[in-house]
Amino acid sequence: MKTICLTALIAVFLLFCLNGVQAQYTETKLNQVELFKQWIGTWKSYNAKDTTAFWDAKSYGTGLEVNLKVVTKGKIVVEGKQLLGYDKRIDKYIQAEMVKGMDIEIVAIWFISKHKYVSIPYSDISSPEKVYIKWEGEFKSTDTILETTVVNNKPVKTWTFTRVK
Repeated sequence: MKTICLTALIAVFLLFCLNGVQAQYTETKLNQVELFKQWIGTWKSYNAKDTTAFWDAKSYGTGLEVNLKVVTKGKIVVEGKQLLGYDKRIDKYIQAEMVKGMDIEIVAIWFISKHKYVSIPYSDISSPEKVYIKWEGEFKSTDTILETTVVNNKPVKTWTFTRVK
């Protein structure tokens, strides 16, 4: 009888301890829809000499509708559209991008903290740790974003986007 009581006592003790440990490591789930609202507005980035990228995002349902263009010496050299929609099954945004003269590009984007996000090709969603290319971004303020292109785990280019309006 003492063995059964002692076993039960140990089981109850372990149950409480394990629940306590589990609770300590449970992360608060980020609200992707709310965090994505940070992008609403018009942004610009000076990419190279005489070249500026513009990105204009408007709210569309739980996502964004974006017009983008790159201007060099006053002439539009790249023009396109993006549609970003929230996929609650995977708790990430899916972005379809159509740029004139190019193939469609589809990526997954999600916030990993309140100010940092990651974007990878959608074809790599099942193994994001093995991607060839990804984009890592951070909202430095409500009006400034730094975004870095990473190839083979090495940063290759960083853009600074500034909110225009």
